[in-house]
Amino acid sequence: MPEPSFVAPLFRAIDSMDPHAFVSFLAEDAVFRFGNAPELRGRDAIREAVAGFLDTISGLRHRLLGTWAHPDAVICRGEVTYTRKDGTEITLPFADLFGMRGTQIAEYRIYMDVTPLYAPPA
Repeated sequence: MPEPSFVAPLFRAIDSMDPHAFVSFLAEDAVFRFGNAPELRGRDAIREAVAGFLDTISGLRHRLLGTWAHPDAVICRGEVTYTRKDGTEITLPFADLFGMRGTQIAEYRIYMDVTPLYAPPA
């Protein structure tokens, strides 16, 4: 199955650091979990949490290495490069799982360890 058409625009929205654009891909009652952070429910709660996270960094960019699609789910794996507030960068692996409801993401789960982002640069 080819990569769903929403995948590239979704990651562009994330990389633009615009939480409003990001949540536009989500169902109104979406469930979101980033790593081992608590699960969030609903666009407003997700937008607020994502905005808070984005305030801790200066930038980010994703590089997709693979996408697998099923009618009810999409899995993406790749690398994300974060720019810290001090200007240093770190690249970390990730895997995202999207549970789909029609054309909207109803369940968004990010599997990654974000701890190194906040560790002092080597």
